[in-house]
Amino acid sequence: MSRVSVTYENHIAHVRLTRADKMNAVDQDMITAIIAAGNEVAASDARAVIVSGEGKAFCAGIDISGLSGMIGKDPAELLMPRTHGEGTTNQWQEVAMVWARMDIPVIAAVHGVCFGAGIQLALGADIRIASPDAQFAVMEMKWGIVPDMGGMVLLPKLVRSDVLRRLTYTAEPISAEQAERWGLVTELADDPLAAAQELAETIAGKSPSAIRAAKRLIGIAETADAAAVLDAESRLQVDLIGKPHQMEVIAASFEKRAAVFK
Repeated sequence: MSRVSVTYENHIAHVRLTRADKMNAVDQDMITAIIAAGNEVAASDARAVIVSGEGKAFCAGIDISGLSGMIGKDPAELLMPRTHGEGTTNQWQEVAMVWARMDIPVIAAVHGVCFGAGIQLALGADIRIASPDAQFAVMEMKWGIVPDMGGMVLLPKLVRSDVLRRLTYTAEPISAEQAERWGLVTELADDPLAAAQELAETIAGKSPSAIRAAKRLIGIAETADAAAVLDAESRLQVDLIGKPHQMEVIAASFEKRAAVFK
């Protein structure tokens, strides 16, 4: 049975976890499907991505029944040092990082529980929109392990160190409201999927080359020193000014119409 569906409409990719009967718990088939979906979208002409879960939850975390398959195996052989993507050592990390590396904006629409593997998948998105009744948890400590799916790359960019430690040490669920206060959630919406769709439509209506350049620039701004950021600003701007997409933006503005990009 398929674990993930990918559809496209008006330059927006919709990636849906479809294991609703298990609250979209992540097993090996879903790991494979999520990574494949990410690679497919990255190679498409989509201008924005929405990641969501069908049924009652975004993702309940790892399917614990699947962990039995690891019993008796060498953890080092399972986790290190096989690369499955740029910088990752294993498939589990790719579940989040394939989205974090995406050169177009990714929006996670979260409802219900978003635990463990689910929260790390959501962290791979640029923006997280959650329903007021959503719950979040860095769940790994419950099972005597640490977050290992890219969460320790992505979560420190969003929350303070004390919040990161509290979430990780306790494995306790927090409300969407608390998650928003702590910076884990971008905004709350009664219908997060509809809100994500509206936002994706706004993004998809902007210059595709400028959006991709903006995402690259933000990534540089978050990690590089001032000199490198200033250099990147200028280099990326040179690649945009006077080019077809920018000229179409200007023409559409003067003509009071929606821009049409080729």
